[in-house]
Amino acid sequence: MSFVPGQPVTAVVQRIEIKKLRQEDNLILGFSIGGGIDQDPGQNPFSDDKSDKGIYVTRITPQGPADKADLKMGDKILQVNGWDMTMVTHDQARKRLTKKKEDVVRLLVTRKSLEEAVKHSKGNFAKQ
Repeated sequence: MSFVPGQPVTAVVQRIEIKKLRQEDNLILGFSIGGGIDQDPGQNPFSDDKSDKGIYVTRITPQGPADKADLKMGDKILQVNGWDMTMVTHDQARKRLTKKKEDVVRLLVTRKSLEEAVKHSKGNFAKQ
């Protein structure tokens, strides 16, 4: 999915709710992110468009909270608890995800397999 800043975006999205795992004073999500407007988008292995500065899931802890919630490596995070994540720095995204007062994180993500499934279904619909 590529976009031009300031222009409307059409995306196939999935809502994911992750209940953080409490370990002493830490709340664990079980995933890592990469990307952000302050990072080099050419280093992002999940973006087809090497100018995309979005926030992507780069690692999932097996059997962790994110894995159990069906978050996938390569998912692009569009929102966190209603906050737009399409034009944030890496640090802003990290802080938004790891707020201590929030036991649950609600994500809006897009992934290639979602977009491909919709394209495939549209193709089959047109043939009928």
